Amino acid sequence: MKVQVTETALIRPSTVPFADDHTLALSHLDNDHSLNVTFRYLRAYVNSTNTDRNPFQVISPAIATALHHYYPLAGSLRRASNGRYELLCQVDQSLPLVNASADCTLESVNYLDDPDMNSVEQLVPDPSPEETLLNPCALQVTVFKCGGFTLGAAIHNALCDGLGATQFFCMAADLARGVDQIKFQPVWDRAALLGPRNPPRPEGPVREFLSLEKGFNPYKQDVGHVVRACFYVEDECLDQLKSLLFEQCGLGLTTFEILGAYIWRAKVKASKNPGDEIVKYSYLMNIRKIVKPPLPPGYWGNGCVAMYAKVSAKDLTEQPLWKTAELIKKSKSNASDEYVRSFIDLQELHYEEGITAGKGVSGFTDWRHLGHSAVDFGWGGPVTVLPLSTNFLGSMEPCFFLPYSSSSTGKNKGFKVLVSLCETAMPAFKEEMEKFSRKEFDI
Repeated sequence: MKVQVTETALIRPSTVPFADDHTLALSHLDNDHSLNVTFRYLRAYVNSTNTDRNPFQVISPAIATALHHYYPLAGSLRRASNGRYELLCQVDQSLPLVNASADCTLESVNYLDDPDMNSVEQLVPDPSPEETLLNPCALQVTVFKCGGFTLGAAIHNALCDGLGATQFFCMAADLARGVDQIKFQPVWDRAALLGPRNPPRPEGPVREFLSLEKGFNPYKQDVGHVVRACFYVEDECLDQLKSLLFEQCGLGLTTFEILGAYIWRAKVKASKNPGDEIVKYSYLMNIRKIVKPPLPPGYWGNGCVAMYAKVSAKDLTEQPLWKTAELIKKSKSNASDEYVRSFIDLQELHYEEGITAGKGVSGFTDWRHLGHSAVDFGWGGPVTVLPLSTNFLGSMEPCFFLPYSSSSTGKNKGFKVLVSLCETAMPAFKEEMEKFSRKEFDI
């Protein structure tokens, strides 16, 4: 697959939403050190209606109109005097939208369901650290020979999380289809809605999982060359594992807990972590309705907080699998208004000292129910959603639970997992996943 870039258009809001340059404050959740990274992903769309409409010409004006409401996406990030990021909004600001074409059909690359990860890099902007501060949101439309297309996004995580970005894309998609009714007005007001208490008082489990290590960057660890691989999870295998674990412990464990426990153990075994090393399972919890009062529906900033389970590498690889799944399950009980407020207060007091979960973090996230199908620009929802980032949740080796491509034939009973792992550990990890497919669970 070869991709040719035609132009990079600078998309400005369809009507200027403000008269004077100004800065906007970000929340302490936005400024979490683990979110100081650009998140890259794409959505793939098929041209099932054989329409002659040009996707770039449809999407670019829709983005411009949506930017009137979400104008901070066209702003620039900079460090304020307190060391935290703030957003500079200028009257002439714009968002880069790349117009590109691919020399093949989507079908020929299996609708990007399990693509060559090096080739797919061409479909999403990859800004430098300096460029991503100047343009924290960069987009790319790539049209394939079949008329299908991809929409790639590179968005600095300090601006918003996946749900917030989807909110913006849903508005743009609605506008592209001629739907003028806005579901809810975007809400900024981040520092007020998620500000620290007075006085700040970080308490409880937040201090158990996070420490202070000035200068530590979780995304600059020497873990070796990281590669990505996709694995298919059949419902039949998963259901059998669920039944076996229920017989052992009698707990109602979820797919995220069970498969997460299995993959976490497999990654640590394959990576050969020292037995006394404390390893952590991290994931995001949506706190929009957990905080008191709940965040308004239009809030599109970071509305998730990292949750953790931790154990020694020796215990993880030797204890029954259900115990690890139970550990993940119990970690969810930490999600509360107090946990969120303590996290924010910790950021208020110790931000410059380097708040981190440290080494040995495995990030997990479930993308199967994020509402991607609602992002319909007139060709139907995306058939494939694919993350490209390997830096996420304080981990350089994240794992994503993803739905099958809706255009894939023969794969509709289960889902897939995209795993990033050190290249030297990947062969052993693949063996563990092959055991899973053979129902040799080692529980």
